[in-house]
Amino acid sequence: MREFRRILLDGTVVDVERHGDTLVAGDGRETAVADAVHLSPVTPSKIVCVHLNYSSRVQEMMTTLPPAPTYFHKPVSALNSHDAAVVRPAGCKWLNYEGEIAIVIGRTARNIAPDQAGDYIRGYTIGNDYGLHDFRDTDSGSMLRVKGADTLCPLGPGIVEGWDFHDKSIRTLVNGEVRQDGNTGEMQWDMHYLVADIARTITLQPGDVLLSGTPAISRTVYPGDVVEVQVEGLGTLRNHIVEGPAPIRTDVGAQPTESEEVLSTAQGGDWEFRGIRKPDLSRTR
Repeated sequence: MREFRRILLDGTVVDVERHGDTLVAGDGRETAVADAVHLSPVTPSKIVCVHLNYSSRVQEMMTTLPPAPTYFHKPVSALNSHDAAVVRPAGCKWLNYEGEIAIVIGRTARNIAPDQAGDYIRGYTIGNDYGLHDFRDTDSGSMLRVKGADTLCPLGPGIVEGWDFHDKSIRTLVNGEVRQDGNTGEMQWDMHYLVADIARTITLQPGDVLLSGTPAISRTVYPGDVVEVQVEGLGTLRNHIVEGPAPIRTDVGAQPTESEEVLSTAQGGDWEFRGIRKPDLSRTR
């Protein structure tokens, strides 16, 4: 396996390869991993996300999977990076993490079979598909404002080539405490299936990203929290939550809501029946 990252080095965007604790540029310059200023490891033309895929998440939502995967789109303006801030807009409360594995396309893909898809994948990175559920009651289910706000799609720290996605652990930690703990063996549709499915009608270009779903227990995080997504063989993506400097404008557009749908999705819903501690809904820091 080889891992590639994109960092700021001497004020310039540089692609580097990881060698242990050192990042090495093509011209031979080196910097320590711990000292690097990371950027998103890829600049996609599109970010496609599957709704439900992990069996634990399906069970948690007390639903069933559709006969085929369904998807939504995050705008590329939502891109963020390892060790960067994720911004919760002032006036909003219900920002949730979703630790995921991101597929990075390496070759133009159109109308390919699932057993061919691996040849079109460059590698994999870690993603956190943050959702701002204050806007869940708007946009007729498109998820645009829930999942599309600036900074809500951190990727990284690097792209790992040659990684086998089978039977790999995926965990999300908040302030060092494990919140999500899953395995890729839970996935109904694997990485190759997802790529082939989308490429039937949408041409995938090199650098495009597909987010492959999250396991159970997506919950709300707050300014000051540190969120880490750990994937076996891919490393750790770390971000911290901050509050935006300006409130959501009230003179235009739909406003944040706090309906039963919002609260149930953000905090788990039906807590009494799931053995999950009922949250303190006054905690909005």
